[in-house]
Amino acid sequence: MFSREVYGKSENSKDPSPLKVKEVWLNERRYIICLNEDQAVKDYHDREAIIESLRDSLKHGDKTLIGNKGFRRFVQATGKRFVINMDKVQEEERYDGKWVLTTNTHLSTDEVALKYKQLWTVEDIFRSMKSLMKTRPIYHKRDETIRGHVFCSFLALILRKELQDRLNEKGWNCEWADIINDLDNLLEMKITVTGKSYIIRSETNGTIGKVAQACGVALPPILRQL
Repeated sequence: MFSREVYGKSENSKDPSPLKVKEVWLNERRYIICLNEDQAVKDYHDREAIIESLRDSLKHGDKTLIGNKGFRRFVQATGKRFVINMDKVQEEERYDGKWVLTTNTHLSTDEVALKYKQLWTVEDIFRSMKSLMKTRPIYHKRDETIRGHVFCSFLALILRKELQDRLNEKGWNCEWADIINDLDNLLEMKITVTGKSYIIRSETNGTIGKVAQACGVALPPILRQL
C-alpha cells in the first residue's frame, strides 16, 4: 500500500496532480515508489487506444502500425501471422502512473518525491523559454547583449511564475499559451471624431479578466477621451 500523499504546494493548497509514495529498502538500497493516479488513468487509456488501433489494423491485414515502435511492443509473431501480445499488455498495466526514485541524500520520502516533481517544472520552464518566450535563436554577437537577452528571458519566467501562483491561489487554472494569445489580442486604437480624440480598447476575452484581477490591475474603460 502507498502510505502518503504528497502535495507540491503549501498545506493550504492542493496540488492538481498529487503523488502517493512508498519507501522500500532492498539490499540496503533505498527506493521510493511514486504513484500518480491521474497519470495512471491516462496511461491506461493511451494504451487502450493503441490496442484498439492494432486490432483494427491486424484484422484487415494491415501491418503498417507494426513499424511504429510504440505499437510494435504489443505485437508478437506466430508463424506468418501477427497477434497482440496480451501478456505484454498486462505487464505494462502494472506500471501505469508509477515510477521509482533512488537517492543518496538524507531527504525524507516526501521531499524526494517533491524535488523530482519540481525537476519536471524546471524542464517545462526551459522548454517554455525556448518556445513560447522565443529565447532561441539568439543572434547577438557580443557577450553583454547575450547575457542581457538571457537575463530578460529569466526575468520573464519569474514574472510568469508569480502570475501563475496568483492565479492558482484564486483557483483559476489558466493555460499559459491561452494567456499569451489573449494578451496578444488585447488592443487599443486612437480615433478622431469631429476634432476630438478617443482611445478604444478591445474587449477582454478569454483569460484577460482573471489575469488583470490576479495582478491587481484595473483595465481602462473600453472608450475614453484624450
